[in-house]
Amino acid sequence: MSMDTTSHWQKTAALPKFPQISHDHEVDVVIVGAGLTGLTAAYLFQKAGYTVAVLERGRCGGFDTANTTAHLTHVTDTPLHKLTQEFGSEAAWLVWEGGRAAIEQIYNISRTEGIACDFKWVPGYYHAGAGKVDEKERKRLQEEASLANEMGFTAEYMDSVPLMDRPGVKFLQQAKFHPLKYLAGLLRIIPGRGSHIFENSAVTEVLKRPMAVKTDEHRIRCSYVFLATHTPLMGKTGVVSAAMFQTKLFLYTSYALGARIPTGAAPEASFWDTNDPYDYLRIDRHGKFDYAIFGGGDHKTGQQDNTAAVYRQLEKKLARLFPKAKVDAHWSGQVIETPDGLPYMGETAPRQYVATGFSGNGMTFGTLGAMMAVDAFVKRKNPWASLFDVNRKSVAVGTWDYLKENKDYPYYYLRDRMAAAQGKSLRSLGRHQGKILELDGEKVAAYCDEHGKVTLSSPVCTHLGCIVGWNDAEKTWDCPCHGSRFAPTGEVLTGPAEEPLEKAGPPKE
Repeated sequence: MSMDTTSHWQKTAALPKFPQISHDHEVDVVIVGAGLTGLTAAYLFQKAGYTVAVLERGRCGGFDTANTTAHLTHVTDTPLHKLTQEFGSEAAWLVWEGGRAAIEQIYNISRTEGIACDFKWVPGYYHAGAGKVDEKERKRLQEEASLANEMGFTAEYMDSVPLMDRPGVKFLQQAKFHPLKYLAGLLRIIPGRGSHIFENSAVTEVLKRPMAVKTDEHRIRCSYVFLATHTPLMGKTGVVSAAMFQTKLFLYTSYALGARIPTGAAPEASFWDTNDPYDYLRIDRHGKFDYAIFGGGDHKTGQQDNTAAVYRQLEKKLARLFPKAKVDAHWSGQVIETPDGLPYMGETAPRQYVATGFSGNGMTFGTLGAMMAVDAFVKRKNPWASLFDVNRKSVAVGTWDYLKENKDYPYYYLRDRMAAAQGKSLRSLGRHQGKILELDGEKVAAYCDEHGKVTLSSPVCTHLGCIVGWNDAEKTWDCPCHGSRFAPTGEVLTGPAEEPLEKAGPPKE
């Protein structure tokens, strides 16, 4: 039986629909991607007096933003003491201050525009993971709290964090919100006055002279382009440069559950532990019940054969916290890591801006990236520009992580070409199932929908040529090398791939 992987956010909010682009336009700025980053940028560009056109290849907010857990925290995946060791105290403070500025931006936009997005200030608890806690771990948490307070971030060490009964750190002035209700508010404001939003309008090319963005049949003239697509498109960047940049982005899949729990079973807050990968939890109040969103199980995209088993493991963990939990939603999203743990935000080509590599802070770093893109366009000095520069070379500490992460590329590239197919006949394919089959001596990515219609595609990822694998829980084709994801019938869902899987011809049998 197929698992429903519609996120809690998609089940509890509806976004307005927008037309496909139908003729040429001219605006000041084209934004590619209509998730939180792109729509925040569109709003801020408009507030600065510029016209925008937002192009989205699917539905607005339909993938990355719809599949977040929407924690708003300035506390990064890389602990503060490690940031300080690697980059110095000023840079570490600046990274966390960026998160704080982003939360304030979301709060101010929602308040100014009257967007009912369930924004709420809550504490965040960073606590020891499962297992015995030794004195070294306890001391490290104490030092983390002390260092945060020295830098002006309110933190308190606790011998026992509520609910978890583990030592940890309580951070004040963290927050949470409903991401799609927030986007719905932005989408009502942006169109008009020379600005546009287009759905089902995939970008095929960015032209240099005159500067314009092309779809299959139309183009939009502009002065600036912001590639807000999670994994940046090539755009005006050369093929080699774009490919090299994309190898610095490590895509991971993270899983989440939504469940009703008894009222008052836990404080309304966010939680995450010290494990790697870590588990995370947020609690929302809903009148007659509370709602828990619990996540974890991270792995490099495309490198987990049994994704349904990850959900089952999360359900077991959640049941230990809340025995009466009633799970009603399962979903997964992607996080992008970088060699040094800092995001990339800046121009990859003249007048072409990207923001990516947000790790577990997608909502805050995405908002900050939008703020920085506007500053770059108007040539306003920004305090984070140098630290997050896409061309930074001074952070040598990430060299080993870069090599370690990209070792997967040749391994999966060669391994999957030599691996045996999962069958040699379409008869082995069940309804709503995908398999790599060998038909007429060629490997194909075969998918059978619920009506029995079969789609045959090439299994070769259109990014750098790895072989995709079937993700049975999400019903997607996932690339194990650089994390591209494709729909069952081959369309691109997330990059770095920009082209769909090639169609394969019917078998001779």
